[in-house]
Amino acid sequence: MVNMGESAEKKASLGFFKGVKSEFKKIIWPDRQSTLKQSVAVVAISIVVGVIIAILDYVVKYGVNFITSI
Repeated sequence: MVNMGESAEKKASLGFFKGVKSEFKKIIWPDRQSTLKQSVAVVAISIVVGVIIAILDYVVKYGVNFITSI
């Protein structure tokens, strides 16, 4: 015996996947040059932020050691 709910669920899921397919056709993927530039920017910013955090960590560590040694 087939419930009407199952049929409606199948139609809804098929409609969903058709919508997903049509949305995927609208995607404009970046070209190789743009992807390379953005990747280099992400790596460079990550390194800079890492260095800043390391410096702050060193300063705070030195400050805490100085205060606790008093």
